[in-house]
Amino acid sequence: MNILKSSAACFAILAMSTTAHAACTSDTPGPEMSFDQAQTVYECLKEELQANYAKGDKGWIPSEFVTDYPNWRQVSTKPAAPGFHGGRFLVTYVNETGADAYIQYGEAPIPAGTIITKESFAVDDQGAVSAGPLFIMEKTETGKSPETDDWYYMMVAPNGSPQAVNVMTACNECHQGNFGEQQNLGFPVEEVRLKP
Repeated sequence: MNILKSSAACFAILAMSTTAHAACTSDTPGPEMSFDQAQTVYECLKEELQANYAKGDKGWIPSEFVTDYPNWRQVSTKPAAPGFHGGRFLVTYVNETGADAYIQYGEAPIPAGTIITKESFAVDDQGAVSAGPLFIMEKTETGKSPETDDWYYMMVAPNGSPQAVNVMTACNECHQGNFGEQQNLGFPVEEVRLKP
């Protein structure tokens, strides 16, 4: 399995799924932003980001995953750019089924029925801000999808359209290769983790 190759393919797909937001432009380049500066950008984007994700038909993606997640537990206290998902800043939400287990950060098994969403946005070297996709993971019952360790992966574009991706090469290989010891979960960086 070639993680670098699959990550590059994923980045190419994700690079096409952005929408510029001039009103939220930052004076600080993305790679130099503090967590507080990223939070300021997120507060500017949040309402529009969530409204746009919810627009239109979701096709094969359960629409409630997209419309309900803002009411779930936010498990990242501020946005962070971990280097994956095209280097975007991510804000993570988990439904009540899995939130308590999730914030144990690998110490508790994640139950079937857990749904995780990651809002995303990018800030380039000039401080220009663009909305990114909504990434979704669903934990299914044991044995339903053994090749993905029983995780389903989905993605919604910034305009609300469901995005078809090769979940094996664009999602699963990266998650298993980089986060296999964490139940395939790329948890928020330590500095922004919601504490149990």
